[in-house]
Amino acid sequence: MASDSTPDRRTVLRSAGAAMLSGTLAGCIDSLPFGSTGANEHVVLETPADYDRNAERDLPHPIHGEELPEATVPAPLQDREVSVREFVGDRHVMLTFVFTRCSEVCPMLIEPLVHAQTKSIQEGFADEFAFLATTFDPEYDTPERLADYGEERGVDFDAGNWWFLRPESRERAEDVTEEFGVVSQYNPEEEREMENMAWMHNNVVLLANADGYVERAYTKDPPAPNTVLDDVETLHERW
Repeated sequence: MASDSTPDRRTVLRSAGAAMLSGTLAGCIDSLPFGSTGANEHVVLETPADYDRNAERDLPHPIHGEELPEATVPAPLQDREVSVREFVGDRHVMLTFVFTRCSEVCPMLIEPLVHAQTKSIQEGFADEFAFLATTFDPEYDTPERLADYGEERGVDFDAGNWWFLRPESRERAEDVTEEFGVVSQYNPEEEREMENMAWMHNNVVLLANADGYVERAYTKDPPAPNTVLDDVETLHERW
């Protein structure tokens, strides 16, 4: 729910619809308060500084204002399959891609999701978000390892808004991750300098709104948790 001083998206949309029917509203939806600085009517966060440059490039991952891709992957800790887009119309989604053996970058990709989950619980909007972490190392990342990894990283499984996704095979993991712009390369054991270098991959963390459109794509470096928390809180307030 939005704060008293900020109109939420649904209220603004209802008002806009009524005004358009009566012929009293001029211009497009981008002129409304919640979307005045967004790239299009599907998003409520401000347009990122690099949006114009990224929009002209053929990037493998979705960017601000684009639809979240579809993928259906087993969630072994909940004993069911999860469709990434099953939350459209219900929850905002934050997702990333990791492997649990990684001791360098992957913990920094999980950390913003954990901090955002904690904030959602503390401030009473846990049921507005879904947090999804997909492994591209399913042979090693058993359900037991995913559960232990989550507990070590501070995931609250009792909140009911966190899902670890585990594709059925390495090949399926590659198909799924590529849908979201993640390219991973397996390093055979004999070629590794250390065990935690089983995979090479680029970094992707996506924040999508409850209509299924990407609000933020953090891809250059693992995002700072405070930056993500600001975006999560702003999305919650404006929606």
